[in-house]
Amino acid sequence: MLTIDGSIGEGGGQILRTTLGLSLITQTPVRITSIRKGRARPGLMRQHLTSVRAAAQIGRAEVSGAALGSQEIVFRPTAIVPGEHTFQVGSAGSTTLVLQTVLPALLRAPAPSALTLEGGTHNPLAPPFDFLDLAYLPLVRRMGPDVTATLVTPGFYPAGGGLARVSIAPAPALAPLELLERGEIRGRRAVATVSNLPGAIAMRELDAAAAVLGWEPDCFKPSVLRGGNGPGNVLTIAVESEHVTEVFTGFGAKGMRAESVATKAAEEARDYLAAGVPVGEHLADQLLLPIALAGRGAFRTVRPSSHTTTHLGLLRDLLGIRASVEKISDAAWQIEIWR
Repeated sequence: MLTIDGSIGEGGGQILRTTLGLSLITQTPVRITSIRKGRARPGLMRQHLTSVRAAAQIGRAEVSGAALGSQEIVFRPTAIVPGEHTFQVGSAGSTTLVLQTVLPALLRAPAPSALTLEGGTHNPLAPPFDFLDLAYLPLVRRMGPDVTATLVTPGFYPAGGGLARVSIAPAPALAPLELLERGEIRGRRAVATVSNLPGAIAMRELDAAAAVLGWEPDCFKPSVLRGGNGPGNVLTIAVESEHVTEVFTGFGAKGMRAESVATKAAEEARDYLAAGVPVGEHLADQLLLPIALAGRGAFRTVRPSSHTTTHLGLLRDLLGIRASVEKISDAAWQIEIWR
């Protein structure tokens, strides 16, 4: 049995999710210790527990230690079970993080799958649905599998209540991905969404984003939702280029000014554009696992985060890949993975 220290590096839930995903793929039993040990609330939170249970369902796994707050689990998979599955996170726990756990195994499963995910679809500190749909899944499709996601009902933090469906047509193997150039910019837009909140919040966010980005007025759109589950606010900035679409997000929260939400997201988009690279900070982290499974690939990105370097180290340990992280300019790095 393989033992993984969940407190290494950045020490977050990514270690849990990647380890479970690779345990499914390799059918290797694992013990994960010190899960989220350094966090203010250590151990398994609701979305992490749902990830464990989802992996157990996909892998017909025997699991011990799967409880809220647990800092150690043992996971023994026995198979990969494609088909129809429903995963309920509860509250506003991130559905996209649950998907991140089971998707790698289903990309190469012997049959298609259809997943229903209930919970949060737009959460702080997690990839929102728009990132999944616009930035990540198009690149996964380029590697061979046909994966599509549909947002049925948005679920904002803290109420949750969202619903998304994901369809997965697997491929026998993943093709290598090389993403070294962004190419021509074909579209730019910023959408400020408010759910059961005053529309003025959206307009303030758009004004603040426009002041940072300086784009044409028709690039900025409000979206006002009524009904549904609880209040929510998200600013989504998308940059569509020839070879990739990048997404930058700001989430509103009680006590946080709309201008602050928008300015932070807009500055991230502005810095990405100035770096001249195709891959932003969060997409870089998400691409590591599929490229590692493909056995080869490379991309250019902004300065790698501690999240990315921790993830890369874990993939080295679990898959035996080799990797290089090279600074190629003041604002650009190249990450290459091979076997």
